[in-house]
Amino acid sequence: MPGTALILGGSGRFGRHATGAFQAAGWTTRQFNRKADDLDRAAQGVDVIVAAWNPSYEHWADTVPTLHARIRKAALANDATVILPGNVYVFGPDTPAPWGADTPHRAENPLGRIRRDMETAYRRDSVRTILLRAGDFIDTTASGNWLDRMMLPTVPKGALTYPGRTDIPHAWAYLPDLTRAAVALAERRATLTRFEDVPFPGYIFTGDEMAAILTRIRGREIRVKPMKWWPLRLAQPVMPLVKHLFEMRYLWDTPHSLEGGKFATLLPDFTATPPETAFSELQIDPD
Repeated sequence: MPGTALILGGSGRFGRHATGAFQAAGWTTRQFNRKADDLDRAAQGVDVIVAAWNPSYEHWADTVPTLHARIRKAALANDATVILPGNVYVFGPDTPAPWGADTPHRAENPLGRIRRDMETAYRRDSVRTILLRAGDFIDTTASGNWLDRMMLPTVPKGALTYPGRTDIPHAWAYLPDLTRAAVALAERRATLTRFEDVPFPGYIFTGDEMAAILTRIRGREIRVKPMKWWPLRLAQPVMPLVKHLFEMRYLWDTPHSLEGGKFATLLPDFTATPPETAFSELQIDPD
């Protein structure tokens, strides 16, 4: 049943698509302005809080605990359900895939620990939470993520620039599908436990498979080109973000996927967008 959703981070990738998905399903949405609004007041009377705030990596340690403490407090005061976009950082490089709701969280690197602690806090505080865990985002517009910033710009020249091994599976989530799933889960929140960890199966591609899809779509061969990491290393002294890109580099060389059994049980009628359709909507400069 539609209700009212408060969107935190509505101008970001997940928040922007979540706003559209909730509105398309007949929900009332409220956008939160971090500069002008008070979260406790803004959350009054809402059914769902979409926790799409996502500061840049270099600010995670200072801001993520504080931001999510505020969200938990507001959610508990209103018995609202938090839609929490999750990622795969919590598992670490030595955990065999597929990764599911019961897979141990073994990450010990700084960003992985921050995510582990944040998720633990929602469970510990008994906040009504739907943690929708996904791989890397596929957006419909250029939004500064790995795909549109690092990988796709060379496609018009016949190459997909790939940051790691091209022969191992990597988890991806098409944002219109991911946020549509968030709405569907929100609408059946009354049937869920207080804390639901729901892996979103999304797409599982190797780099070679991704290049093959782009080849079919564009009607010309798209080869895979290894990404050079050394320019990022040179930029690290003046770009604090870069050290965290290296911290998470292991994901490009670690085979991984998200187990979809729980998702299929909760949303048996969910139909994913075909990969060719999703990739056809990517904003890539013409040849």
